[in-house]
Amino acid sequence: MSGYLRPRYLSTLEAGGFDEKIQQAYGMLERCKVCPRKCGVQRLDDEKGTCKSGLLPLVSSSNAHFGEEAPLSGRSGSGTIFLAHCTLHCVYCQNYDISQLGEGAPKTCDEVATMMLILQQAGCHNINLVTPTHFVPQIIKAVYLAAQRGLAVPIVYNTSSYDALASLDLLDGVVDIYLADLKYGDNDLASHYSSAPSYVEVSQAAVREMFRQVGDLVLDEHGIAQKGLLVRHLVLPAGIAGTEAVMRFLAQDVSPGTYVNLMSQYRPCYMSDRYPAINRPISRKEFVEAQDILRRYGLTRGEVQRLR
Repeated sequence: MSGYLRPRYLSTLEAGGFDEKIQQAYGMLERCKVCPRKCGVQRLDDEKGTCKSGLLPLVSSSNAHFGEEAPLSGRSGSGTIFLAHCTLHCVYCQNYDISQLGEGAPKTCDEVATMMLILQQAGCHNINLVTPTHFVPQIIKAVYLAAQRGLAVPIVYNTSSYDALASLDLLDGVVDIYLADLKYGDNDLASHYSSAPSYVEVSQAAVREMFRQVGDLVLDEHGIAQKGLLVRHLVLPAGIAGTEAVMRFLAQDVSPGTYVNLMSQYRPCYMSDRYPAINRPISRKEFVEAQDILRRYGLTRGEVQRLR
């Protein structure tokens, strides 16, 4: 599809819709219910919750990233802002130093807004907020501040999909592109490997809401994403990711036009040596089977990584 779509947050800014969103979002930090865990700590007082985060967002890095999906990276890169900590506790996380150990520095929302503007000035196609779930209020405020100062590229919400519907509702009119990781098709396995109760129901409800907001992925004439949903699925050893259940859900309950990135890069990391079933790379046979499932459900729009 050709043409340029104006970022949704600019319309929200012009309509004066940010003030109420920010007020409601920061209200969720009191007895925190920003994520599905709803741990109830007073993050407005900088009390640390299950996500180990208080009031200020923690930023690990900010740079142009060329290893994202092709419609995001393009030629000039995706403007990634890596946020520290995570609402999931995956025992095999490849970025555990950031997501689990919290490598990062506290930044004000104004500082995050400045990062966004610097990435836009560098020519990045979008602003890609990585692991954003526990910082939804701060993200909304940062986008508001950046938009007032000239931000005009799409916002990417790069998530594990373990998101609260109330938080996603506040992101309607703020986020242009949802990059959603669907990790599991089975709750017991999600609990065992990521300490994520009810992951299947929570993530599926979240992805349905994301799709309701932005629809299928829309590209400009250069193949750069402007708006819509992308889904990542990392194939895990021994069928633990539940690829069949995930692809069935996307094809039947979301859209057969969903852009899917089937990922092959799993390697044992972090604490995976304590879990025999995942203490090995995936086999070629396992990845071929995952590709067959993808094709069987007609999810042919997207990317399939090569197994190294």
